[in-house]
Amino acid sequence: MNRIFGTSSQKPKASLQDAINATDARSATLEVKIKKLDGELARYKDQMSKLRNGPGKNAIQQRALRTLKQRKMYESQLAQLQQQTFNMESAAMTTENLRNTMATVDAMRLANKEMKKQYGKIDIDKIENTHYEMEDLLEQANEIQESLGRSYAVPDELDEADLEAELDALQLEEEEEGASYLTDLNKVPDFVDEPPVELHDTPAPQEAARITS
Repeated sequence: MNRIFGTSSQKPKASLQDAINATDARSATLEVKIKKLDGELARYKDQMSKLRNGPGKNAIQQRALRTLKQRKMYESQLAQLQQQTFNMESAAMTTENLRNTMATVDAMRLANKEMKKQYGKIDIDKIENTHYEMEDLLEQANEIQESLGRSYAVPDELDEADLEAELDALQLEEEEEGASYLTDLNKVPDFVDEPPVELHDTPAPQEAARITS
C-alpha cells in the first residue's frame, strides 16, 4: 500500500511551547549531570587532601581536572539552553500579546460595525418631531388642568381694596354681635311678674301676737 500511494512526509510542526518544553527537559538533564560531577569533584578533593605529593595524588588530580573540564562544558551548554528558553518565552509572550491585541481590534471593529448599523436606522428628524409633539401635548395637558380647576363662583377680577373693606366689615359685625350678646345677658327677663319674695326667719309666737294686736 505504501508503495502505491506513498506516505506523507509532512509532519505537524512543533509549536513554540513544544520547543520551550524540550529545551527545559534538556536543561534539567544537564543540571543532573552537573550535580553528579560536583559530587565527584568533592570526592577527589577529599582524597587529595589525605595524600602526599606523589604519583597517586597526581593521578587523582588529573581525574579532577577532566571532571572539572566536563563540568565547565555542561555549564556552558546549560547557560545556552537557559538563554534559548528565555528568548522563546519572550517570543511566546509577545505572540500571545499580539494575539490578544488582534482579538481586541477585531472585537472593536465588529462593535463599530454593529453600532453604525444600529445608528443608521435612527432618524434624527423623527426624534426632534417626537420631542416637539411631546412638548405640545404637555402644554395642552396643562391648559386642560387649568381649565378644569377654574372656580366659577369667584369673579375673575377682584379689587384687593374692596376685599379688605369687606373683611373689616365682617370683623366689625362679629364684634357687634358679641357686645349685643353680653347686653342681653344683663337684661331682666320679661316673664317675671312680681318681684321675688325675700325670705326671712319665722317670728317667735310672742312677736307674732304683738303684731296681730
